[in-house]
Amino acid sequence: MTPISKTPPPYPKTHILAASGIAALLSLTLLVFPSREVEAKKTYLSLELDTGSELVLLEQDDLRHEDLKSNLNTSPFSSIEQPSRGHSSATQTVGADYASSEPGTASVETTLVDPRHKTVKVANGDTLSTIFANVGLSATTLHEVLGSSKEAKQFSRLKVGQALEFQLSEDGQLESLHSKLSDLESINLSKNEKGFTFKRDIVKPDVRKTYARGVINSSLFLSAKRAGLSHGLTMDLANIFGYDIDFAMDIRDGDEFELVFEEKVVNNKQVGTGNILSARFTNRGKTFTAVRYTDKQGNSSYYSADGNSMRKAFIRTPVDFARISSRFSNGRRHPILNKIRAHKGVDYAAPHGTPIKAAGDGKITLAGRNGGYGNTVVIQHGSRYRTLYAHMQGFAKGIRSGSNVKQGQIIGYIGTTGLSTGPHLHYEFQVNGTHVDPLSQKLPMADPIARNEKQRFMQLSAPLMARMDQEKTTLLALNKR
Repeated sequence: MTPISKTPPPYPKTHILAASGIAALLSLTLLVFPSREVEAKKTYLSLELDTGSELVLLEQDDLRHEDLKSNLNTSPFSSIEQPSRGHSSATQTVGADYASSEPGTASVETTLVDPRHKTVKVANGDTLSTIFANVGLSATTLHEVLGSSKEAKQFSRLKVGQALEFQLSEDGQLESLHSKLSDLESINLSKNEKGFTFKRDIVKPDVRKTYARGVINSSLFLSAKRAGLSHGLTMDLANIFGYDIDFAMDIRDGDEFELVFEEKVVNNKQVGTGNILSARFTNRGKTFTAVRYTDKQGNSSYYSADGNSMRKAFIRTPVDFARISSRFSNGRRHPILNKIRAHKGVDYAAPHGTPIKAAGDGKITLAGRNGGYGNTVVIQHGSRYRTLYAHMQGFAKGIRSGSNVKQGQIIGYIGTTGLSTGPHLHYEFQVNGTHVDPLSQKLPMADPIARNEKQRFMQLSAPLMARMDQEKTTLLALNKR
C-alpha cells in the first residue's frame, strides 16, 4: 500500500518567481517611501560639551524629505531650501541642523511663510561673495551692494554664527538685506529706484542698578564669575582698587567684594553692563570702599565713601594679574650671571605679549635697548619719582623717548630681551634717585573731592553705600535659611 504524502504539492516555478518579485517590490516601496509616523520617530543623538565641561545628550528629529535624500551630498552648501528661480542646482533640505554639523558650511534657510525670504548662518571660511552666490545672487548685485555706500561695506565684515536675512523679489533679485550685530545694533539695506539705502538701528536699553557679592576661595575671576560678573566688569573692579590692593600677591581666600553696577536690559534680557557705581572690597581684614562721581565739569573718577580719591599718583602693579617671580633684594643671586647681585626691583612673570602699563603720568626719558635690561622704558614722574620697565618684547605704538604718557597707558609688552631666563617684567621704582621697594613704598595720594562739591558727593555716596549694606544683610539672611 502506497503511503499518502503530507507535503503539499509544489507551486509552479512561474508562480514562485512572481511572488518573489512582488515581495521585493513591496520592500523597496517601504524603504523609499517610509510612513510619516516611522520617519518622525527616527532620531539622531549628538554629544555636545557645555560650559561646565559636562556631556549633554541631544535628540534631533530626522525630518528630511524623502525626495531630497539623493541630493544631500551634491553641494557643500548642504541646507539651501527653496532655491530662487533659475538656480535649481542648489541642494534642498527642510532644516538647518545638518548644515551646522558640517564645519565651514553656512546654513541657508527659507521660511515656509515666504519662500523669497532666506536666512543665512555664517560658518567659518564664508565670505559675502560665496553667501550671495549660494543664495542665488550675482556678483554684479554684490558689487552694487558694497558700492552703494561706505557703511554698506560693514556687511562684508562677517562673524561666525552671524545671521544674514535676504528678501528677494519674484524674479530672484535682492530687495533687502538685514543683519543683527548685537542685541543693541542691527544694519539694514533696502532697494529703491536709485539703488540701495543703508540704515543702522540702535536700540536704547533700559539701565537699572544691580547688586552683586562674592567671596574669594580660589581666584578673583572665578569668584566674580560665580557672582554673575562679566570679565570686563571684573577687570573694572580690579582697576578701581588696584592702587591699594596688589592683585598679584595680596588676594587671600575669604576676601570678599560687593558692588552696585549698571545693567543694560532690553525686553527683560541683559545685553550688557555699564559703570560700577559703588563697590566694597575686603582684603586680609581691611575694607576699601569706592564710589563713582562725576563732577560739575563732567569728569568722572572714583573716591572712597568719605570723599578721598581712589586714584593715587602711581599704580601699585604695572601688569594685571601677573605672578611675582622675584622680589626687591640687596643679596639675590643672579640666575644667569650666578653671582650675588642686588635686585633693585620686582619681577612680574606673565606670558609673552602681556601688556605693561605706565605706573603714573610722566615723560619718557628712554625707550630703547639698554644692555642687560633689553628693551627698556624709563619714565620720569615730576622731579622726585622715576620708574623703569625692562625685558620688553616690544614697545606700544607711539612710545618713544621724549613723549608723554598717562597713568595706565600701555607702553609695551612682556618679553625676554636682555639677560632674562623667561618672559617677565623687571620693574624699578626710584625716589630722589634712590631705588626703593615698589611693593612697600607708600604711594602719594591724589586730590580728594573739591570742597565745593563735597556735599553733592555725599548725597550720592550715602544711598549707594546704604544699598550695599541692605542687600548684603538680605543675602546673608537668605543663605542661613
